[in-house]
This record gives sequence, C-alpha cells and structure tokens, in this order.
Amino acid sequence: MLLENDKAIDFIVSDYLNNQVTLSDYKGKKVLLSFFRGAACPFCNMRVQELINNYHKFEEKGIVIISFFASTKEEINEYAGKQNAPFAIIPDPTFGLYKKYGIEQSSFGILKVMLKPLKMVRMMQSGFFNLKSSKDKPIVPADFLIDENQMILKTYYGKDFGDHMSIEDILNRR
Repeated sequence: MLLENDKAIDFIVSDYLNNQVTLSDYKGKKVLLSFFRGAACPFCNMRVQELINNYHKFEEKGIVIISFFASTKEEINEYAGKQNAPFAIIPDPTFGLYKKYGIEQSSFGILKVMLKPLKMVRMMQSGFFNLKSSKDKPIVPADFLIDENQMILKTYYGKDFGDHMSIEDILNRR
C-alpha cells in the first residue's frame, strides 16, 4: 500500500478513447487518481456520476481527475464510458497499475456494502444496476490525491465496493 508523502508512481497509458495519459505531464497540478472495479459496477458508476457532477469544483481548485477501471476499452465503452466523463478513464484489465498502487481485492467488500441499506437502495435506483458486475473481481476502490510535486497528499483505500474519499475532503485538502 502507498502512504501519504510517498512519491506517486508515474505511468504512461492510453485511456479508453486512445488518448495518451502520463502522470508526470500533470506536474504542477493536483491530481486525483481514482481506482474502480469493473466498468459495469453500479457503485463505481454512481461515483463517476458524482465526479462528473462536481467536476466544475475540481476545475476551480485546479484538480485533474484520472480514473481507472479493471476493464477493457470495450467494457468501458459499454458502461462507464456512456457517461461521457470530462476526465480520463483508463482501462487496466491486467491490473498493472492496480498492483503498483496496492489496490486490494476482498470478497468482504460486497458483504460490507450490502449491510448498508441506504447505499443499496440508492444503487438499485441509480439506473446503473446490472448483474454483469457480479462476475467482476472483488476489487475494493481506492483514491489518491497527488500534489503539484507528484507526492501523495492523501491515500484512501475503500472499505467496501462503494467507499471513496469524500468530495469535500478532496476539495479541501491542501
């Protein structure tokens, strides 16, 4: 697992639209790296929607968002990509960056979220519910807020499939 004050791990990858994305290109800016399960995951798509809805706040704070899905480009196009996010969505079906950033898998991630009835109701009513994601690896999401010098300001390893760093914490972190 990576910790606060660790150097962020650089990468050169292509997003699902074939645009090259390199972390070091954002030196001088804050960056939110957000790691998700598969592109069909309803909790993940709810979070993508939340990031889209708050994107103007991230722009005002000068924070760039880069997201990762443990999915192929085709799966992202079919699910998460339909939201037309104004930020990069990176396919990582081989878990290359997931491993480097210490993203964990836990079958308890689904059980923990199922014990949160309000979260489950919101997911069922979100329009993102599908059974495809039940076959995805049990990846627990994680977020990393990186400072202008490419050092990790804040790490957040989720506790369940829908657990992320709060938008307020990201926007107010100095």
